Amino acid sequence: MKNDIGHRETSVKQMLISGAPIFRIAQLPNFISHVATHLIRHFMADNTPNDTYNGGSDDMARRDFLKKSGMLTAFALAPPSVLAAADQKICDKVADFLETMPLNIQINGTKHTLQVEPRTTLLDLLRENLELTGTKKGCDHGQCGACTVHVNGSRVLSCLTLAAMQQNAEVTTIEGLSDGKKLHPMQEAFIKYDGFQCGYCTPGQIMSGIACIKEGHAGSREEISEYMSGNICRCGAYNNIVDAIEEVKKGGKLS
Repeated sequence: MKNDIGHRETSVKQMLISGAPIFRIAQLPNFISHVATHLIRHFMADNTPNDTYNGGSDDMARRDFLKKSGMLTAFALAPPSVLAAADQKICDKVADFLETMPLNIQINGTKHTLQVEPRTTLLDLLRENLELTGTKKGCDHGQCGACTVHVNGSRVLSCLTLAAMQQNAEVTTIEGLSDGKKLHPMQEAFIKYDGFQCGYCTPGQIMSGIACIKEGHAGSREEISEYMSGNICRCGAYNNIVDAIEEVKKGGKLS
């Protein structure tokens, strides 16, 4: 039984391969009819009671024959240009061109010319495309503040910000605060007052702390707490964070 089916499969394959190069759209109905008739004739040739489903190897061979012959039919109907394009991955290149858009953006003083998908968030652009992993992905819903960065001087939640909307924007991340080995005053204050424990939320806390002072919302501990409420610290270092922001504000160290 297996040898018969193998012979039929080979003959069908030869017919389809030989027919594919000369296939034309106008011949589609006759071609499909010819192929279908050929397949059915071979399939039904030995349709005896012994060929009915019994869960054995004969049934598996028959099903394998049908799957492969169906696949060969699909290849035969595909125009040569489509097969060539698939082989050269042209489809992927066209998709990349159509599904991305140009983006000129400056990040930490460095200009970048990129191609980004419209759905890419600023957070994913920073972390995945540019490997600036200091900005953290916490909730990814704009609720924890771990992804806070500065765009044109204002703090934004990068997980809710589309990168494509930041054309020619100036972005500052936690990596862009220090001057070489010299830390930003807010970074130094966080270390001095132990404004962190696990450290995961710290980049967002520092970026928001700087913005809080620049926005003029650091007049009192209560005001600082209010305008830092969008940044969650699951370790509970809130009092130490407020201490750090107060020192930077009172010392006039913010640049």
